[in-house]
Amino acid sequence: MDAHLTLPQLRSRWNDVLDHLESQDRVAWIAYFDARLADFDGVKLSLDFSDARKFSGGHEYSPTREKLQNSLISSIKSILDIDIKIEEI
Repeated sequence: MDAHLTLPQLRSRWNDVLDHLESQDRVAWIAYFDARLADFDGVKLSLDFSDARKFSGGHEYSPTREKLQNSLISSIKSILDIDIKIEEI
């Protein structure tokens, strides 16, 4: 995949990424399937959970979040062949 992937291009392949993620890590898929792709600068993907309540509140689950993010990053790499960082907004 092109190293200069745009946000619309990423959105057009997002279901492929989610399908791969579901086959690899169902819990991560549950965590990310309703995230909105808010911004992508070619390196950092910003995910918006304002419509989803699962990441709101005072729960502390940093170790789990890191594992889930790593699963998502791995699926993105497998499907789109790009290296990214995840930012949750």
